Amino acid sequence: MRAFRIFRRSVRDAFKSVIRNFSLSFASIMCTTITLILVSLSLLCAANINNVTKSIEDELSIVVYLEKDIDETSIDNIKSDIESQKNIESVTFKSKTEWKDQMSEYDESFETVLDYLDENPLLDSFILKVKDVEKIGETAEYVKSISGVDVVKYGEGMVESIIKAFSVIQKVVVIVVIALILVTAFLISNTIKLTIFSRRSAIEIMRLVGASNIAIKIPFIVEGFLIGVIGAIIPICITIYGYVISYSLLNGHIFSNMLVLLKPYNFVFYVSGILLILGAVVGMIGSLLAVRKYLKI
Repeated sequence: MRAFRIFRRSVRDAFKSVIRNFSLSFASIMCTTITLILVSLSLLCAANINNVTKSIEDELSIVVYLEKDIDETSIDNIKSDIESQKNIESVTFKSKTEWKDQMSEYDESFETVLDYLDENPLLDSFILKVKDVEKIGETAEYVKSISGVDVVKYGEGMVESIIKAFSVIQKVVVIVVIALILVTAFLISNTIKLTIFSRRSAIEIMRLVGASNIAIKIPFIVEGFLIGVIGAIIPICITIYGYVISYSLLNGHIFSNMLVLLKPYNFVFYVSGILLILGAVVGMIGSLLAVRKYLKI
């Protein structure tokens, strides 16, 4: 019961303190708001870049053209050899007749030319999906060495460049997000420290009347929690409404249909939860450090 009374009194005092010291509390809240908006933007960008990278990687495939007039037994053997490769996720056979039908549907001029020929000049093939796109080149080289394989195509050169570019972008975005979170923690913590330092005389009075260290610390920790939560409200609103509106205006993609954005729900709620937790935790830690270290309690 005593612990509950202390906690209840601490919450009450924290609310009073935020209102009584509104100018300093407002500075802390605005600092929290601005930095969490930056963190939100970074998290949204990082998640969407990761989504675009994954969607492009999912579309990458290796097309394996087989030798002309290859028999069914050889096709089955080649398929078994390909499936034995560890990096292969799926193998789909596509006959030259299927290629002809697809090309005819794509363009009438292809249909006219192919119908004019006495024999289908296209080749049977396999379409391969890989598990790790960074090893797509090694996988293609392995498939080339299989007997009965004529040509292997996967967009060599361009694919490697795309993979490297997205890998660099992902790493840069992750570093930026981590840096912003650390800056957020630093700014919020130091702003709260200034707020508490300005009230050092009140803390000294509490010590003189016999208040325990815990009784002194808890109101400030709760106050830091409140400042962090209040400061996260605006960034959360901007995150939810801003992203939903942007997604609607852009029709769910940027520049082209390949660059697809993450759907707003439940994505924006996950980001909002991170912002709320980050603001609350950093606020409490900042207050705790200020009371314990700077005021030597």
